[in-house]
Amino acid sequence: MPWPGSSWGSSGPSGTSGGAPPRRSGRRDALRADVAASVVVALVALPLCVGVAVASGVPAELGLITGVVGGLVTGWFRSSALQVSGPAAGLTVLVYEAVERFGTGVLGVLVCAAGVVQVAMGVLGLGRWFRAISVAVVQGMLAGIGLVLITGQLYAVGDVRAPGGTGEKLAGLVLLSGEAEVAAVALGAGTVAVMVLWRRMPAAARAVPGALAGVALATGAAWLLALPVAKVEVTGVLAAVSPPGAREVAALWSPGALGTVLALALIASAETLFSAAAVDRLHDGPRTEYDRELVAQGAGNAVCGLLGALPMTAVIVRSAANVEAGARTRASRVLHGCWLLLFAVLLPQVLSVVPLASLAGVLLYAGWKLLPGRAVLALWRGHRGEAVVLVVTAGAIVATNLFEGVLIGLGLAVAKSAWETSHVHVETVPEGSGLRVRVLGNATFLRLPKLLDALERLPAGREVRLDLTGLRHLDHACLTALEGWERQRERQRERPARTGDEDLLTDGRSAGGGG
Repeated sequence: MPWPGSSWGSSGPSGTSGGAPPRRSGRRDALRADVAASVVVALVALPLCVGVAVASGVPAELGLITGVVGGLVTGWFRSSALQVSGPAAGLTVLVYEAVERFGTGVLGVLVCAAGVVQVAMGVLGLGRWFRAISVAVVQGMLAGIGLVLITGQLYAVGDVRAPGGTGEKLAGLVLLSGEAEVAAVALGAGTVAVMVLWRRMPAAARAVPGALAGVALATGAAWLLALPVAKVEVTGVLAAVSPPGAREVAALWSPGALGTVLALALIASAETLFSAAAVDRLHDGPRTEYDRELVAQGAGNAVCGLLGALPMTAVIVRSAANVEAGARTRASRVLHGCWLLLFAVLLPQVLSVVPLASLAGVLLYAGWKLLPGRAVLALWRGHRGEAVVLVVTAGAIVATNLFEGVLIGLGLAVAKSAWETSHVHVETVPEGSGLRVRVLGNATFLRLPKLLDALERLPAGREVRLDLTGLRHLDHACLTALEGWERQRERQRERPARTGDEDLLTDGRSAGGGG
């Protein structure tokens, strides 16, 4: 019986073993599939690399450098074979805030330090713990990022300089329509429309990614019509490489910088590993090794930092395109980095004709895809507490910043879980002339008012035996409260007896006085 992809059976024409030719043929087929997939992934990554860099407030070349490193460095690691890394829209908000606060020069130090933290987490085996993060917090983080991204890119679509803070951007949207350039808005809206409608095109046309098609068409229209819109500014990839110096390294030891490093490491790791879980569901190959993936991402970010480039994560858009294009091994990831490098080195002048409004349209669409509208409705029907965590996390990110918003979401998720797991139930069972009160569940300070209310409603005149054998957990606050309730109960039982004795004594004195 012939092997798949081979014209030879189990034996060659001379009767010898035919294992080698099918193996070589299988490798050739895999390499051919990986080369084709790498081209598709590079075409998907190209506008995203440039768009993320521009939205982050850094030169466009830095996004391309990160994409190249994601292929040529991270791509070699044996972690997740089909997952593709590069600059991600999910880190745009955090990177923009870091650039505004510390400057582009210090960004490389922050990214390098975050990469070292990721490598350390992978070596220590902390990758699996990211699976314990509440999905509602992650979805809320992505929703908050999407909202902030959309708010900022609405200004870029109109070729209008955006205000500094998110609140100012939201307030300025009212006046944006009067300041926006009509030509730029048309190009941005056209790019979004092409991306939305591209999925309905014939299969042959869909071989070109929708983002690339939208940017290419917008660029062609701007060039043919000579539209007065802002273009991408390029200086060359080699000129954009700027390793950090001693002054930039010294800035790392400020409290704000260390907080940014921690935020970069944790958020990039969480986004990467959740992307890995999603990619694993798209194919039947080997599953992701989470700790190795963290080491791979950390090594890539360390190199990006040394080059002064943007941080990277695994990106679900590129990874899904890689799987759908038929990639079989990690060779497609490495080759996609090669294509990006060739484009960045040989054809940088092509970027100078790309309208910024078109790239903003790509990121608007990416931000919209980050909003989990259906997930919120599904959670509201089945798990309203999770829906509240999602919405609060997203709102906190918009109101404060990414790091603080995620911390608020994590705190709310922990508080919600503590509340839900601290169920306590009080059962009252007759026992002789008294009552046996059984307390079941988890008695924590969160349920202390409910527990005390149930105990204080017991009749005062009957003997009560408290049975705590059904408790799975009893914290110190509840133990102290139960001991106090027991002492109060004893005093209530003793008081009627003393009161009765005092009444008899008073009656006797009254009788003697009357005689």
